[in-house]
Amino acid sequence: MRSSLRAAVAGATALAAALTLAGCGDSSASGSGGGKLDVVASFYPLEFIARTVGGDAVNVTTLTAPGVEPHDLELTPKQVGEIAGAKLVVYEKGLQPAVDEAVEQNAKEAGFDIAPAAKLEATGADFEEHEEGEEHEGEGSTTPTGTAKPAAYTQAGNEALDPHFWLDPVRYAAVVQAVTDKLVAADSANADGYKTRAKTLLDEVGKLDSEYKTGLANCKLKTFVTSHEAFAYLAKRYGLTMVGIAGFTPDAEPTPARIKEVQDIVKAQHVTTIFYEELVSPKVAQTIARDVGVKTAVLSPIEGLSDANSKETYLTLMRENLQELRKANSCA
Repeated sequence: MRSSLRAAVAGATALAAALTLAGCGDSSASGSGGGKLDVVASFYPLEFIARTVGGDAVNVTTLTAPGVEPHDLELTPKQVGEIAGAKLVVYEKGLQPAVDEAVEQNAKEAGFDIAPAAKLEATGADFEEHEEGEEHEGEGSTTPTGTAKPAAYTQAGNEALDPHFWLDPVRYAAVVQAVTDKLVAADSANADGYKTRAKTLLDEVGKLDSEYKTGLANCKLKTFVTSHEAFAYLAKRYGLTMVGIAGFTPDAEPTPARIKEVQDIVKAQHVTTIFYEELVSPKVAQTIARDVGVKTAVLSPIEGLSDANSKETYLTLMRENLQELRKANSCA
């Protein structure tokens, strides 16, 4: 299984290189475009779609620079100008408030919110930080979407929609198709190229879904612990249960009560690994792991690239995540 996964990663790398070579020059679109369509993508998962499907027919500007946590994005005046001058702005409404505001004020017609295509749900992931002593639902319950809900993780009142669609390959494929349709509508002269590149990418994302189904079908453990609750869609899709240390905001400081609840779940469920991510400090995850005697590893939410993984792609990172989940959950 590992050898086939390694081969798949290599194949995905070659695919991404072939599809994006022409589009991966200077990511700061000047506006002149040289006859190309000027596209702004708000953060990495959407940038990858725009570059891969757009190929050499587009100039792509990325608002979230490598190493920047997308939830915390603040726009510069230059970036607001890039949004105003773009023919297409691909973003996810509700994820990055600064982008939502800039599109509303400067690019109403060019703005394309992918959230409807992603069919976002309230997954049970906790998108608010709670104070100790607040009332919450019972500890240890599980939502229908695969999110473990210790007491301090359950959001009071109505739950917000989970924005992390890209970690579910099926939802990601729907967004690939929606962005492709938008590119075709905006630039019909290059429609054939967009459709051809989209088909190649959709085929690859379909393979990714199949690999996850097979790779996570027979696991001794079903619970995994992450530094923030980005993986509820993935958990639902493939029959796992996610426990997040922090809620929606990955760099939020969890309360002592929350940390104890996570420790109790790790012990009760025989969890082997505490996962952290690249763009935020691993200290809390490492502390919990040390206290309960388990390992730590990276499980990438693929919200953005960093210096350490700048050569990776959405496809290769998703396959690396699969390998890490299989190791942590003792999957056959």
